[in-house]
Amino acid sequence: MKITVEHRIPASVDAVWPAWTTPEDIVRWNAASDDWHTVRASVDLREGGTFSSRMEAKDGSMGFDFEGTYTKLEPQRRIEAMLGDRALVVEFLPGPGGTTVRETIDGDDVYPEAQQRAGWQAILDRFARHVEAGGAGGSSPRRQRGRLARGARAAHSSGRNRSRPTRNR
Repeated sequence: MKITVEHRIPASVDAVWPAWTTPEDIVRWNAASDDWHTVRASVDLREGGTFSSRMEAKDGSMGFDFEGTYTKLEPQRRIEAMLGDRALVVEFLPGPGGTTVRETIDGDDVYPEAQQRAGWQAILDRFARHVEAGGAGGSSPRRQRGRLARGARAAHSSGRNRSRPTRNR
């Protein structure tokens, strides 16, 4: 089963792309709910490079590692990756007034499709709020809308866990 989620963000791809690919930004938005957070992230943004993050419940009760390998990169347009045996595609689609981020991932056979879709959408929604709040170097949505209005460029993380959720000690 393929799961696709998307969110339109009122910012240029110049603001969206670094917020998606910079570890310092990833740890600020990569969680499905307020009671989880990402404690570390790494990105080797090249074909064959890897990415990883450690997500944990804020109460310390459990956590898991999320890892993958980039298989194809089109900067500011598309990321393809493998998370174990599951494919992930992230598209950055420019349009008037913003950028749509669309993620498509192979679902797993552990959780119901609706639960997986809700989790992926929640993370993407948090990402959008991060960008809108000035993530990725402090570019505010107002500044980004201004750039778009002036004709600025308008072109343009649950994978398979390597480990099962673990209880933290």
